[in-house]
Amino acid sequence: VQLQASGGGLVQAGGSLRLSCVASGRRVSMLAMTWIRQVSGKNHEIVATVNWNGDTTTYADSAKGRFTISRDNAKNTVYLQMNSLKPEDTARYYCAADPQMRTIPSEWDYWGLGTQVTVSS
Repeated sequence: VQLQASGGGLVQAGGSLRLSCVASGRRVSMLAMTWIRQVSGKNHEIVATVNWNGDTTTYADSAKGRFTISRDNAKNTVYLQMNSLKPEDTARYYCAADPQMRTIPSEWDYWGLGTQVTVSS
C-alpha cells in the first residue's frame, strides 16, 4: 500500500485547507484511514479517522467542529477538510491506513510521507 498526501501549505489563521491522500495497492478500499499530525519535536497525534466505507468517523478533541474527514473509495482518496485553522494546527500531516481503526499512531501499518501545514497568526 502506498499513500500520497497533498494539499498542505501556508494559510492565515481562520482560513481553510483541504488535504487529500491517494492510496494505491491491494484492497485499499477495505482499509481504515486516518490523518496523523506531528509538530516538530513532539509526539504524533491522531487527528481524524474514518472506517473502510466512511460511515464511522472519530476526531481528536482539537479537531471536533473544525475538521471533517471523508473518503471516496471510487477514487481511493481520503480527505481532511480543515476550517477555522489556528496557529497550533501547524504540523506535518500524514495519512495512514490499517485494516482496523487504531487509536495509537504507531499501530497504523501504512504511512505516507506527509504534507506540511503552516498557519500564520
